[in-house]
Formats: sequence, structure tokens, C-alpha cells
Amino acid sequence: MSGHSKWSTIKRKKEKTDGQKAKIFTKIGREMTVAVREGGPDPDNNSKLRDLIAKAKANNVPNDNIDRIIKKAAGGEDKNNYENIIYEGYGPNGVAVIVEALTDNRNRTASDVRHYFDKFGGNLGTTGCVSFMFNPKGVIVIEGEDLDEDKVMEDCLEAGADDFEFSDGCAQIVTAPSDFSAVRDALSEKGYTFTTAQVEQVPETYTTLTDEDSKLKMSRLLECLEDNDDVQEVWHNLENVDEL
Repeated sequence: MSGHSKWSTIKRKKEKTDGQKAKIFTKIGREMTVAVREGGPDPDNNSKLRDLIAKAKANNVPNDNIDRIIKKAAGGEDKNNYENIIYEGYGPNGVAVIVEALTDNRNRTASDVRHYFDKFGGNLGTTGCVSFMFNPKGVIVIEGEDLDEDKVMEDCLEAGADDFEFSDGCAQIVTAPSDFSAVRDALSEKGYTFTTAQVEQVPETYTTLTDEDSKLKMSRLLECLEDNDDVQEVWHNLENVDEL
């Protein structure tokens, strides 16, 4: 099982501050609120909510917080009407970027996102301008010094994974989006805990930045997008992201 070896190079490895963690909790909570409204509060009957609970746990969101968000959404206490919007564009030197937003004010969010792209050497494009370069894939990452590569691979194959890679005590499992929940649940039942577990936009090809100015602009663009309350996810095809 091979062929998907870029995950560790396109994820930013910087340690998150308490403030950034709190922002992640808030963003996941917003997603969960929408999922409860659309499919109900029971994760057994709401696969989207079940996926988000797993995502929340992978990001160390406390169980009490998860329960409180679900109850609040089920009770109709959150009156905000959120809308899913996807923006596509290019960063410095043609780095492809997809921005997934969940907003209660599309004009504000569009203005913010466009401003970030313009300010840091990129440009916001039209729908479809870069998404054809990406494929949705379920990505599950398990880390641990005591992981046995052969055992993990056997368990992943048994669970129905499409791809498996092991390096430096880190196992990366890739699935078809339609198989993601089943594979994650099967591995969870086997006792595994996840560093990350979600459906991601994985690029087919990658772009490398070589000059320091472009790296700085790309870093600032990603920081501004990730810091925006309305932005849920940012996907890109920058290969040397750890150099930012």
C-alpha cells in the first residue's frame, strides 16, 4: 500500500497555542451545530455528526464541551444561520488553495478572504479554478512510539483502508471518502486513537516555493485564513510547508 506520501509535508507542524486550540474548538463546535440541525443530535443516526465528534476528540475537545454543543444545537439555542461556502484561488507563485468556510455573513467572509489573497501575493479565483487539482480522501493518522508497523497495517487492511504508510512511529491511513467512517470506527474499536481523522482535499501535484519572500507571503496568507473565525479548513498544494 503506497502512493500517498505527502501528508506529513503539507500539514503545518507548529505547536498550537491555547488561543489557537480554543479557536479550533469553536470552529468544530460550529460544524457540529450545523450537523445537529441537519441530521439530529443522535450520532448513531447522523453520520456527519459522528464524524465531527471523532474530529473533535482527535483535536482534544473535552467530552463535556461536545455534549454541551450537541444539547445547545438540539434545543435551538444557537440562533445563527450558517452557510457553507468554498473559495478557490492561488497563493504566491501559483500555489493552489481551497478555503472551506461556514459563515452567517457571506459578504463579510468573502471580503476577508479576498483581502488576504490580495495582500499576500495571491488572487481569489472562480469556482473550480483549482479544485480539479485535488481529490477528497479520508485521512487517518495514528502516532505512538510503541506502534507495531505490521500489526497496524494488518488492522488497517482488515478495516478496509485503501492505502497505508508508516514512518517514524506514525501510521497514515487513506480511504475512499465513502469508506472513511467505517474504517475509522473499525480502528477505534481495535483501541486506536487518532492524531487526525477526517476527509481531506489531497492534491494530485505539488508546488514548491524557493524564494524567501514567497515563503513569507504564503505563511502569512495561511495564518490569516486559519485565524479567521469563519474559515473551517484550508487545503493547498504547497510541498515544502514546514519551511514556512
